[in-house]
Amino acid sequence: MKKALIVVDVQNDFCPGGSLAVSHGDEVIAPLNKLMKEFLDRGEAVYKTRDWHPEKTKHFATYGGTWPVHCVQNTGGAEFHPDLLNDPRITVISKGIDETADGYSGFDGTQLAQLLRDEGVEEIWVGGLATDYCVKQTVVDGISNGFKVKALADTMRPVNVNPEDGNKALDEMAAAGAEIVGSKSKAAGGGE
Repeated sequence: MKKALIVVDVQNDFCPGGSLAVSHGDEVIAPLNKLMKEFLDRGEAVYKTRDWHPEKTKHFATYGGTWPVHCVQNTGGAEFHPDLLNDPRITVISKGIDETADGYSGFDGTQLAQLLRDEGVEEIWVGGLATDYCVKQTVVDGISNGFKVKALADTMRPVNVNPEDGNKALDEMAAAGAEIVGSKSKAAGGGE
């Protein structure tokens, strides 16, 4: 079965010090780098998604949305974390550009599903930021697009606007049909 790895939104604004920082968000980098190297060494596809918002968008509270300004195109906050593996074989998927879509999922308003199908991918492995938003939606949309999905719990961290959001997201991913692999307590924000 042909696999691909999807690394969701490991960008400066979602890591400690960013405008929408996920607690311990930078802890996902080392395990994701290891996985990216393994996938690339086997000749398997690796995708990195990124929020790539215009300066003025309904995603931001200033313009009627939920979130503070984050991941604005061509700013330092929108760049991938400097420690995240960069390799010319990795395909970057930009999302959150389209005002008609919520842009949480790597599949939302992008060509990701078609790119995966073109490569003959049947199973996707997903990790990144944040468990309870973009990772969850990418996992659920991956399943609805017909892919087998492994949600890599050790490589994700939640926003946890409410303390149980990370746990609820894991439950929703599993209920949708994803296999949860690794430590659920880390993915839910429970620490070690």
